[in-house]
Amino acid sequence: MDIDRIKGGFLGHLVADALGASYEFKAPSSLPPIEQIEMVPPTGFRKTYESVPIGTFTDDGSQALVLLETLLECEGFNPADSGSRLVRWASGYLWVDGHVFDVGGATRAAISKLRSGTPPLEAGGVGENSNGNGSLMRVLPVALWHQGSDADLVRLARDQSRVTHGHLRSQVTCALYCLWARALLEEVADAWSAAVVRTRTVLHGEDAATHELESEVLPDISPSSYGRGYVVSSLHSARKAMEAGPYEAVVKAAVAMGYDTNTTACIAGGLAGIRDGFKAIPERWLEALRGRDIWEPILDRLLQQEDQR
Repeated sequence: MDIDRIKGGFLGHLVADALGASYEFKAPSSLPPIEQIEMVPPTGFRKTYESVPIGTFTDDGSQALVLLETLLECEGFNPADSGSRLVRWASGYLWVDGHVFDVGGATRAAISKLRSGTPPLEAGGVGENSNGNGSLMRVLPVALWHQGSDADLVRLARDQSRVTHGHLRSQVTCALYCLWARALLEEVADAWSAAVVRTRTVLHGEDAATHELESEVLPDISPSSYGRGYVVSSLHSARKAMEAGPYEAVVKAAVAMGYDTNTTACIAGGLAGIRDGFKAIPERWLEALRGRDIWEPILDRLLQQEDQR
């Protein structure tokens, strides 16, 4: 694997999350012009989390770090380890300044179940309304860390989703996203189409999952759904943002969709970071990213592992 692309994906995700946080929950019409969307919002714009310093990543980034720690420590996805780390996470583990904010309802409910002793792979909600983007926003480390078959990558992507978002739709969306990231790491020309073909192949014979893929995940969405917190909307919003140009343009396009700005941005930004490499991430954004004492040792371990392979 290309170290520059892995580093680009890791930091592309965190930087985009931190940048998007200031604009979260606002309609597109309430946002600054796209050229003024920056880590430091323009004068007069009231950022969403007034008590959170600029450059702080949110639950998206911190959960991705939690997941990556499990993968590195256990040399694979260990549900028990992941569940215990998520319980610790809810009390400040791997948050910048230990400050917990913006935790989704489905994730809170799953953590409550974990605390009560529910097995991790059974903790995530399985209802139709349990398809927020909480497992998609953190899944990228699976693709950055994993080497092996597509089928194994899909299994890991699905299992990590089940801990907080157990519905098949969320599982399948995470699987497709990881295969998309893998195709970008492999520098496939049409990475999205390649990922669709690979996902269909892996899910062949699994009728319920294939139905979710074909009927719910793959069909195009209305532009009015861009930027929303529904897992399928987030996936297609990222796909649209990826058409905007290089990394910086992708992140700004994602934020300009409004609403769940940090999540749309980090889902797209991680992919754009893989595609364009670490050097494509603006230096001014990297310098503003907080939590270096948290994320840098984890990144170093990921890269060291890659060097040893």
